Amino acid sequence: MGADNLTATADFILVGLTSDRKTQILAFGIILIACTFILAGNLWVIMLAQVDSHLHTPMYFFLTHLSSLDICYATSTIPQMLAHLLMGHGRLSLIQCALQMYSALALGSAEALLLGVMAYDRYLAICHPLTYAIAMGRWHQVQLASACWVGGFCVSVVCVSLTFSHPFCDPCCINHFICEIPMVLKLACDDIRFTKAIVFPLAGMIIVVTFSIIMISYGLILFSVFQMHSASGLRKALSTCGSHLSVVILFYGTTTLNYIIPPSGQSPDSYKQIAVLYVVVTPLLNPIIYTLRNKDVHHAVAKVLRRLGFASKRMLLLAQRATS
Repeated sequence: MGADNLTATADFILVGLTSDRKTQILAFGIILIACTFILAGNLWVIMLAQVDSHLHTPMYFFLTHLSSLDICYATSTIPQMLAHLLMGHGRLSLIQCALQMYSALALGSAEALLLGVMAYDRYLAICHPLTYAIAMGRWHQVQLASACWVGGFCVSVVCVSLTFSHPFCDPCCINHFICEIPMVLKLACDDIRFTKAIVFPLAGMIIVVTFSIIMISYGLILFSVFQMHSASGLRKALSTCGSHLSVVILFYGTTTLNYIIPPSGQSPDSYKQIAVLYVVVTPLLNPIIYTLRNKDVHHAVAKVLRRLGFASKRMLLLAQRATS
């Protein structure tokens, strides 16, 4: 390979979601609205958990971290995505591409770890209620949440460092709307077998281990509820587990398709279509799924609105029902 075909500083050209100008404008409007709801919904969850003492529990402590991760993830990817849709094209320097890849991978890995911790927390709360307060004390909560953040960023350092240790061939054109490892590695001009042997098994290990923890935790929760012979408890457990698992399956299913399953059977555009689900849809659904049927959250919302003088009769009624 000639030296003129190798680069360490070239810009990366992002093809984007689509090349059709009308579709780009439509996608810009839809994703802008989605981004607004992502920020508003997750900030609302964080605010409620801080101002209402009834939400000062491990579940909401972890939920605030999940919302924080979703906000950071969305702001690290969507603004640049919107800018490229508006301009009709995208270009990132090598440093910008590496920083975006690092932040997105770190936050995504941390979220995968946190979802596992949240499932473990629900298992302790439902299956071991007598020892739950001790097992999930404040210091233990901080340790688990910190481990998720640190673990995510450590994994990202390894993966991104290996990815950008390769020279890239001009032109550096990525058929994607963000910089992601599978697509960037396709541009490498030298042997990437060692990098792939480290990066993809590492990503797979995080996905498989945390998903296994989630499935085992929810399986034990359902088994414990079945043992109680309580119809109302079973309905509540199925409703809660079902809604949570829907988000988990969406998040893990899409990341698995892009990072674990060999890409040979996928079309070039399938990466982008799958990525939209975990870049935009999952952060949008998380605050809705985790709070929609939650009476504690309904009560907290009614209390905040009542303090501000905006509480309607319906919200007050919901608050009364939540506390009865």
